[in-house]
Amino acid sequence: MSIPEENHRAAAVEPAQVLTPPREPVFNIPGAVLLMIALCAGVHLVRLYLLTEEQDVSLLVRAAFIPIRYSGDYLFDIYAVTSTITYAFLHGGWSHLIVNMVWLAAFGSPLANRLGALRFLAFWLVTAWGAVALHYALHAGSEIPLVGASGAISGMMGAAARFGFNIDRSLGRGRFSGPPLTIVESLTSRTVIVFLVVWMAVNLISGLGYLTPEDMGAVAWEAHVGGFLVGFLFIGLFGERQPQRVRLA
Repeated sequence: MSIPEENHRAAAVEPAQVLTPPREPVFNIPGAVLLMIALCAGVHLVRLYLLTEEQDVSLLVRAAFIPIRYSGDYLFDIYAVTSTITYAFLHGGWSHLIVNMVWLAAFGSPLANRLGALRFLAFWLVTAWGAVALHYALHAGSEIPLVGASGAISGMMGAAARFGFNIDRSLGRGRFSGPPLTIVESLTSRTVIVFLVVWMAVNLISGLGYLTPEDMGAVAWEAHVGGFLVGFLFIGLFGERQPQRVRLA
């Protein structure tokens, strides 16, 4: 029996349609990353448009990380605990906020897709602590408030280096692929070494006050290094995202 011409055309076209890869969304940022961006932007907007100058100073005293608070000469209150987290949601100006959010979207998205929301948020928390830990170790007597998400984002860059910057987009959502490289493998990878050299150079230059907008203030490169080291050394402890269950009809 001969196949009608219309059916023959359909049979010829159908395999090509099956093999066509799905289109990746233009804006493909995981919910956990969007949540952190929204929180950082929301806090900044509240400080600019809802708080008085006096209220903003009061917020900084309570929510920014101030090393001298832990010197023993000051009352150790709840803010001494919470400021090790809340400092990451405060920013020194629009330039500071925008730069950080761009890097958060770039490095946080593949990491969040790899780890899942809860592990990603735990990673943010731990790297934010790592950032202030090194900053405090080097500036224990400083009265200058530390603000910004750069330390946690630097941790995401450290994690990216351990994955060798390999991103799998086959599922339509970019995620770091493969097991993390060992530290030795990372430090013998040409791609990783080039990235580390460039990253350290940029941090050194910005720490000296170059290449930074005026409204950003001084760059706490020590916090960047602290967050980066925690992300680089301990990304393997955050495990794998559990595969989604599939129901078969």
